[in-house]
Amino acid sequence: MRTIPAALAARLEGGATTLCRCWALHRRDGVSFGFTDHDRDLTFGGLTYEARTGLEAAEASAELGFAVGGGEVAGALTSTGLTEVDVAAGLYDGAGIETWLVDWTLPDARLLLDVASLGELRRAGGAFVAELRGLMHRLDVPTGRTFRATCDADLGDARCGIDLTDPRYRTTGTVLAVPEPGRIAVTLAGSFAPGWFGGGRLAWTSGANTGGTADLRGESRDGASLVLDLWEPPPRPAMPGDGLRLTAGCDKRLATCRDRFANALNFQGFPHMPGNDFVLRGVEGGAARLDGASLFR
Repeated sequence: MRTIPAALAARLEGGATTLCRCWALHRRDGVSFGFTDHDRDLTFGGLTYEARTGLEAAEASAELGFAVGGGEVAGALTSTGLTEVDVAAGLYDGAGIETWLVDWTLPDARLLLDVASLGELRRAGGAFVAELRGLMHRLDVPTGRTFRATCDADLGDARCGIDLTDPRYRTTGTVLAVPEPGRIAVTLAGSFAPGWFGGGRLAWTSGANTGGTADLRGESRDGASLVLDLWEPPPRPAMPGDGLRLTAGCDKRLATCRDRFANALNFQGFPHMPGNDFVLRGVEGGAARLDGASLFR
């Protein structure tokens, strides 16, 4: 049962209420913002809740048991609140959200209604709608190992064991041209085998996107330059001369782990696991040994 503070309960029992909603947004990098649907800024708990962001409650729901509750808030993308560039850069992914019911004449009279995390953000022009996900949504997140033919470790993590600071697996470069928003031509500080950075990672070291990162979809050669295809265009336009750092990619196949990284002993997949094609194909008479023994020995 939720306990309502005495000061707020007295206000609720009065003939007229002076209530508003406030939202505290806490990014994973430690930056916090406050928003309110009141027409003036409010301050409590060491955070100022700004009114000029145009934020308002759009929808809310609560569920019993382990069902996932949530809601939505809508607002404007402004220079004093959420900016479209920061949203596109992923700075708000997984941010924590606190929803407060506040008496705007006495901010100390308030009630914490909900704690959630930021889900999907939909943008249209200068406005946005943010999905709020209740704490129970974490129970829907897959955990543990995945049994599959390909490796389920991330290149460079503790289970993989590859040291990505090794010069063999990373290099610096400079943007030469930007043929398309999601495609850049670069020159590298060293020479690498074709496909070395496909599926890898790009980190911006100078320019408008400094500090940001991007996943690489693939690479191709165009004369002396390397053309990189990004899964998503950078939040700010890349320009010739921008500096970057590239980290090698891995397609998580055993052959790649063995031949490119000499790391087959740490391979975290099950390459001999039969797939759907093996299960569904017909029995070949007499040619194969079908006594349950390994097909690879």
